[in-house]
Amino acid sequence: MSGKATYKTFKGGIHPPYNKELASGKAIRPAPVPAEVFIPLQQHIGAPNEPLVNPGDRVELGQKVGSSEAFVSAPVHASVAGTVKEIAEVTGFTGAKVKCVVITPDAEQPEFARKDRDITALSDQEIRDIAREAGLVGMGGAAFPTHVKLTPPKDKPVDTVIINACECEPFLTCDHRVMLERPHDLVQGLKLLMRAVNAKRGIIGIEANKMDAVDAVRGAAKGEAGIEVEILEVKYPEGAEKMLIFALTGRKVPPGKLPSEVGCLVQNVGTAVALYEACAWGKPLYERVLTVTGQGIKEPANLLARVGTPISTLIEACGGFVGQPGKVIMGGPMTGWAQPDTSAPVVKGTSGIVVLTPELVDVGTEEECVRCGKCTDVCPMFLLPNFIVQAVKKGQWDRAEMWGALDCFECGCCSFTCPAYIPHVDYVRKAKAEIAALKRR
Repeated sequence: MSGKATYKTFKGGIHPPYNKELASGKAIRPAPVPAEVFIPLQQHIGAPNEPLVNPGDRVELGQKVGSSEAFVSAPVHASVAGTVKEIAEVTGFTGAKVKCVVITPDAEQPEFARKDRDITALSDQEIRDIAREAGLVGMGGAAFPTHVKLTPPKDKPVDTVIINACECEPFLTCDHRVMLERPHDLVQGLKLLMRAVNAKRGIIGIEANKMDAVDAVRGAAKGEAGIEVEILEVKYPEGAEKMLIFALTGRKVPPGKLPSEVGCLVQNVGTAVALYEACAWGKPLYERVLTVTGQGIKEPANLLARVGTPISTLIEACGGFVGQPGKVIMGGPMTGWAQPDTSAPVVKGTSGIVVLTPELVDVGTEEECVRCGKCTDVCPMFLLPNFIVQAVKKGQWDRAEMWGALDCFECGCCSFTCPAYIPHVDYVRKAKAEIAALKRR
């Protein structure tokens, strides 16, 4: 009988090189203020914002500069005190043009003026209103407005709030550092989330490669009613919503349904801490912790960066590139976006900047499928990625949908394991776009 510990997990998934040692030991430090910040008016899923300021206007740190009346939206705030230079179209991290409020910062930047309040006196509706006013979104990458998540359908009550503290994406360590340095704030954020949806149970799920974080968070949660800290197997994508819910509760979210269908709500570490800051201090979401790392970075670090900071400023703050970079990625290497240059601004959902050396991005040339079945073995959604690819190649969008293209959350396990170098996720994204276009007709 093996003495090796077994932890909660899901079926499928992969074990890529994690490379977290590059930055996991680096304490969070402030990033420099850039010469200009570019605040995208849409950093969330939902309706875009309209600017609330004009060129030449004076703005203060944390001032709302873009908003929308739509329910599924999230306002944006100035990450610096300064002067609005222009409202301009800027190339964002996806390659699409985004409208931005461009601000020239003052030479001296103030500290945020905290407005301390008693969070224990807040009602569920007040918590939701504060989350909306502060512009909170999911900070793990999805950027879904938090106040919307905290408003589940009345016929689908939430009894369990889960904090995704897995940080299963290779290289990234920002959540790890937040748990080590701010465990109390994380637990208080979880309590606010639980109160907002009237849940009696809260679970913080942390992978087994972060045992120091397990100890820190368990210490902060000691004596807190209904809150558990669970250890999960180190596996990608352990932190994906449906995988995490199954691993921690045994509940299965049906295809096409949301976690509320099984009484769960999932939020990221950064979002929980941001909710605590918004409720306790009146602080909007204008900055976030992110990791700048990779073999192509001289001095990997975990930085507290202002929204709207260009990637180039963060790379310079970490000593610059090691030689010629092979690829610069916003986000992690599995689900992030490759960048053509370093001009794109950081947004609320930016968890990291990963710089890979050329030898690490030599992925080979796509070949014909050899029907080995590896992609189906590792798919955490139990899909048939090879069948979706074949349907896309033939332009059979109905068949791509039938094989589950819309259920894929683009984790990249299939592409990672494929011996034929097939970029399955690229094909899935194409299928989703074509299916959506057909449904709009």
